[in-house]
Amino acid sequence: MAFYLILALHLFVSLILIAVVLLQSGKGADLAGAFGGGGSQTAFGARGAATFLSKLTTACAVIFMITSLALAILYNRQASSVVERVRYPSAQPAAPQSQGPGQQQAQPGQPQPTKK
Repeated sequence: MAFYLILALHLFVSLILIAVVLLQSGKGADLAGAFGGGGSQTAFGARGAATFLSKLTTACAVIFMITSLALAILYNRQASSVVERVRYPSAQPAAPQSQGPGQQQAQPGQPQPTKK
């Protein structure tokens, strides 16, 4: 139950993190503001948006890392090792192989015939 709750939080935070990073303006956007790019018409103000979005990005990144670590720990507790699930064949003696037509079976103590 906790695994799925953290997984849902992780997915939600990852979507918020993507949106917040895409909302941030790059360093090249300063030149657009110099030519009347509408920097004063933003919802948070010209300087307030960068501070708010950078804090939100940091918070989302921290929550994303914590949920990633928690999911890894919880998943390792649930899952068993792959080696434990492998079934090895039982040790049975191999049956003698039959020889095809035209092949001679070597007698004990004699070398195997070679094909050319």
